[in-house]
Amino acid sequence: MSNPSPVSNESIAPSSPDAEPSRDYAERFVRSLKGPAQFLSFWCAIALPFVHLPLLAQGLGDPTVTLTFLLLLAANVLALYVGHGYNG
Repeated sequence: MSNPSPVSNESIAPSSPDAEPSRDYAERFVRSLKGPAQFLSFWCAIALPFVHLPLLAQGLGDPTVTLTFLLLLAANVLALYVGHGYNG
């Protein structure tokens, strides 16, 4: 017969059960932010085009104004994407 192994199976412990609650807490935290983030993004997507109007009325000849317009346009697209599911 063979000699018993000097290393017991008990020395290899499964992953700690404390990892699950912290992950659950993080998921609940992210879910709790989803609604307010969609709400804010939805209304920003509605309001941002009104900020574009004075820039367009002034003209986009100045590089600073053009850059500002493009950054606002990118922010509007991002707000539309994030807020598209609000109150659906």
